[in-house]
Amino acid sequence: MVADLLADLTRSIVDDPDAVAVDEVTEDDGTLVLELRVADGDYGKVIGRGGRTAFALRTVVKVAAAHRDQRVLVDIVDDED
Repeated sequence: MVADLLADLTRSIVDDPDAVAVDEVTEDDGTLVLELRVADGDYGKVIGRGGRTAFALRTVVKVAAAHRDQRVLVDIVDDED
């Protein structure tokens, strides 16, 4: 559910909403890691000026997860190497 929330929020701010992908990975301690991928040209929009947008996305997702007694980390993945 929190992965869907992250995807929906991200799709609303990027230019290429079809390229948004969220992968879920559960760590050994039960923490859910959400790996967010967007189109190459949208990384700046997702991170925002000074990281403000990324911070806001992480905060909203963490609060939603806290209501479900779940620990969540959001990782914005850059596939460029």
